[in-house]
Amino acid sequence: MAKRSGGYGGGMPGNMNNLMKQAQKMQRQMEEQQKALEEKEFTSTVGGGAVKLVMNGKREILSLTLDPDAVDPEDVETLQDLIIAAFRDALKQVEDEQSAGMSSLSSGLGGLGGLGGLGGGLF
Repeated sequence: MAKRSGGYGGGMPGNMNNLMKQAQKMQRQMEEQQKALEEKEFTSTVGGGAVKLVMNGKREILSLTLDPDAVDPEDVETLQDLIIAAFRDALKQVEDEQSAGMSSLSSGLGGLGGLGGLGGGLF
């Protein structure tokens, strides 16, 4: 009778080691991308320059500039809407940048021993 090797063949430990190395490399890349994202600034200007908002990748507002002409005591609601629009736009920029970074990393999952199909669901 032939001797069985456990069903996975003799190469499994080496493949697992390569998988772990690739996962660790990917984790380092994710950490580097996250740090770069957090340091980046995103600017949104709305209302023809009436409101300018600067946000960083940590989603912290760094500055908010209002054109004095946009400050109308009779129409506070419009100014409020412009501020909200500027915030949402800056936030979307951050999220788009983060998604692009994660997409580029998850595309590298194809080499992780057949886990490439999981890439889109992981991030």
